Amino acid sequence: MNMKYPQSITMNEDAKLVPAWSILLAVASFTLVEYYLWLVLPNQPHHHTPPIGFRIYFNLSWGVLVALYFLMVGYISKDAPRRAMSSRFWMLVCLVMPAGIGAVLYFLLRQSEVSRCPACSTHVQSDFHFCPQCNYQLTASCGNCYRTVRGTDQFCTRCGHEITRDHVPTRLRVMGE
Repeated sequence: MNMKYPQSITMNEDAKLVPAWSILLAVASFTLVEYYLWLVLPNQPHHHTPPIGFRIYFNLSWGVLVALYFLMVGYISKDAPRRAMSSRFWMLVCLVMPAGIGAVLYFLLRQSEVSRCPACSTHVQSDFHFCPQCNYQLTASCGNCYRTVRGTDQFCTRCGHEITRDHVPTRLRVMGE
């Protein structure tokens, strides 16, 4: 059964944040772990060799975990500056804390992405509705509950307020169309 129109697989934006040095370190670490577990460790004296199925599972699992560790550190090195966080600090936390706890902490404590205000170029978080320096409206919001709405919404999904009655800047109306 052939596919008539095969879809090409595209990388999402987050996958592009893994730097080349991190990928190279991951491949090298996977190779070193496999070399050690398959060739060096079994030749040690007083070492009992487990069954082959267990060895395959154990060796590949440890190799993949070590490789994922370096990929995660690389991802954090590129993601943290997008969120106005210190990449050096969070890379150090990930390297020092055992068993991936540092990476879990990073994902629990990371800030929202930061962009620039189009009017005054101040750094603003992506979830801000207005610029804190010049009061420029950055995103569409409900005039009643001030929650984020899409530019195409007629009514607020949270409070039911009719958004078309609000005074929406022309640029936000055009963006929604």
